[in-house]
Amino acid sequence: MIHSICIMRLSAIGDVTHVVPVVLSLQEQVPGIEITWVIGKLEAKLIGDLPGVEFVVFDKKAGREGYRDLRRAMKGRHFDALLHMQVSMRANLAAALIPAAIKVGYDKARSKDLHSLFINRRIPAQPQQHVRDCLASFLEPLGLAPAPPAWQIPLTDADHAFARQHLAQDRMNLVISPCASHTLRNWPSERYAALADHAKAAHNANVILVGSPAAFEKTVCQEIENQMSEDVVNLCGQDTLKQLAALLAGADLLVSPDTGPAHIASAMGTDVLGLYAASNPDRSGPYQSLPWCVNRYPEALETFTGKTVSQARWGAKAEFEGAMEMISINDATDMLDRWVTARR
Repeated sequence: MIHSICIMRLSAIGDVTHVVPVVLSLQEQVPGIEITWVIGKLEAKLIGDLPGVEFVVFDKKAGREGYRDLRRAMKGRHFDALLHMQVSMRANLAAALIPAAIKVGYDKARSKDLHSLFINRRIPAQPQQHVRDCLASFLEPLGLAPAPPAWQIPLTDADHAFARQHLAQDRMNLVISPCASHTLRNWPSERYAALADHAKAAHNANVILVGSPAAFEKTVCQEIENQMSEDVVNLCGQDTLKQLAALLAGADLLVSPDTGPAHIASAMGTDVLGLYAASNPDRSGPYQSLPWCVNRYPEALETFTGKTVSQARWGAKAEFEGAMEMISINDATDMLDRWVTARR
């Protein structure tokens, strides 16, 4: 019987969001289980207050000091199981510091960076699996059912109050999160501007721009605002991750490329119009909104690599200059119009 368990998933925001169902399922399937989660510093700001979970923050930017802090946090402890959910050498070294009898990791096909040396059980091999379903399957080697797609991200009244300040009460709220961590996943700012103008002109939408305080993201959001004919609410750099989650919970639709906010919105029950060419939405798209993704990944993959989706490695990227430009403005406006029609 499993009484204590440690989860290690440090990053990124989207992947960490996918681990929340695993926590909730553990708590339901094994009442009273003690859960510790080793998590990244930024990611802890979003879900570091999940009820019934002890969080140990691992600062990957701290270098050796980060490992020393983790070793001190693990001193004198022993878990029944570790869910080693991250394949990277940095994560492997961190996993080596976590004492556990059972160490569950990825199947051989999804292992890399010597991951196999740091585990003693594997999740079931499953080709062409969505990342959320992959992470959900980490419970299976423990004799438990895979985690169903159910989320909970704690928010405060203040978070919801921030959202209400910017959400319209009498019309559709469309949030645009234009920037991914990898710039080759980004759609051109002038196309976002054209889509936003269409949303306002055709659907009377309240359009809100969001992004991190990073200079690049502020620049992109300002470019979108400057190129729009209509007015827009530009909140880039002004919200916390919790406030963003509250804003997305209250919105009607998010438009974004392959980036963390798409998964936050999906977790909050909000539809996502995903813009995918550099990566495969069937693997990493917003789990609840795959039908609303503009998917030019097959064309981009074949154009830049010469391979079809079935020929390429599952998860292969098409992160090339010009890939995201294969998504036209009409692709996005047509999908928005279809979404609006379906919602009526």
